[in-house]
Amino acid sequence: MSLIPWFVIAFLTALNALYVAAEFAAVASKRSALMPLARDGDRSAAAFMDLLKDGIALDRYIAACQIGITLSSLVAGAYAQSTIAQELAPILERAFVLDSSVAHSIAAGSVLLALTAVQVVLGELVPKSLALQFPERTALATFGAMRWSISLYRFFIWLLNGTGFLLLRPFGILPGGHPHVHSPQELELLFAESRRAGQLTPEMHQRLQQGLHLSRRTVRQLMVPRSQLVAIEAGTPDAEILRRVLESNYSLLPVYRGTIDQVLGSVSTKDVVAAYVKHGELPQLLKLLRPMPFVPSGLPADRLVPLLRKERRSKAIVVDEYGNVQGMISVDDLLAKLFGELADELKVAATSTAEMLLDGRVKLRGSMRAAAAESWLGQRLGGTAATLGGLIVGKLGHLPAAGEQLELGGAEITVLEVSPTAVVSVAVRQRAHELEEA
Repeated sequence: MSLIPWFVIAFLTALNALYVAAEFAAVASKRSALMPLARDGDRSAAAFMDLLKDGIALDRYIAACQIGITLSSLVAGAYAQSTIAQELAPILERAFVLDSSVAHSIAAGSVLLALTAVQVVLGELVPKSLALQFPERTALATFGAMRWSISLYRFFIWLLNGTGFLLLRPFGILPGGHPHVHSPQELELLFAESRRAGQLTPEMHQRLQQGLHLSRRTVRQLMVPRSQLVAIEAGTPDAEILRRVLESNYSLLPVYRGTIDQVLGSVSTKDVVAAYVKHGELPQLLKLLRPMPFVPSGLPADRLVPLLRKERRSKAIVVDEYGNVQGMISVDDLLAKLFGELADELKVAATSTAEMLLDGRVKLRGSMRAAAAESWLGQRLGGTAATLGGLIVGKLGHLPAAGEQLELGGAEITVLEVSPTAVVSVAVRQRAHELEEA
């Protein structure tokens, strides 16, 4: 029996393995892992990153892999039947004194089973495992051959992709390529795994989770509340305006007429000071007025930035469904509260945010952000309340008295201090199983 057919089969199996490895590597590769290589001058890494960014190009790449896998498997099977099976049949016929047709059937079946086993193990499982274990290295190793394959299969890619899209169009599925993205659930899983593996600190893990879940939070939960707004009534005397401007930490101050619910716009503290220095007195406040957009309190936080960019503004007034002013929000406030509150969460005994009591409970402020309180309560909370005190009032349906107890988010809560209008502080005791999980 000639050795040539065996070399051909080995080559076709290796070719199948190449396409399988390239396909799985393309799906599993991360741009973050390729970026350092691209910055160091690796042209293949830079080109492959561009491929991953382009959904249509990635679609053609994967299509070339699939065509290559199909062709190499079909050619290997047909070639093995026409060569190895044909040479094996007479040997079986003489050795076992079989009928010619029976010998050919047995030879064909034997070759098919053997080839299938080889293809599955060497052509599929081994390259798949290597690609998933070392996705970026495998992708770069196969990238050159795949670019050649894309050129070779260009017509087939166009024909088969086009046919597939035509068949899917009646179902409302339009060609959009294969965007190389991870779902929020996948990203959350990756963050958790990275933390368990020691690649992320608890602080980094929490920050990534907060950023990922930004769409679950509303501007009401992140805004500067109405009670803390620094605003100026349109008829305020110049001396009082200057005092508020100099004492304020904000670059823009809302201007209203009559009540805070009648906001006219905003003035820049820089403009006010510059006008006073230049003229020795303030012009009419309305002459310095800038438009200020209004956003609903229920607006998802991740939609704030595009909205402000469209309006070419840095801040917005938050209003409720009746048009009443609830507070003010800016991109800076959003980022500061998003990451600033996380830093507070992680300082247990070092700050006033949380205080460990002698009986094992944790004392928390009622003004703590609801999102920050989730780590102390043992689970993610729903609702629209912006603070822990708001959650407690919403749960009870009334402003509690000192000493009142309730269960919230898997924790036992005892109200310690209350003011006439709000919950000042509470004591939290997590259940035993919650503590173990934490």
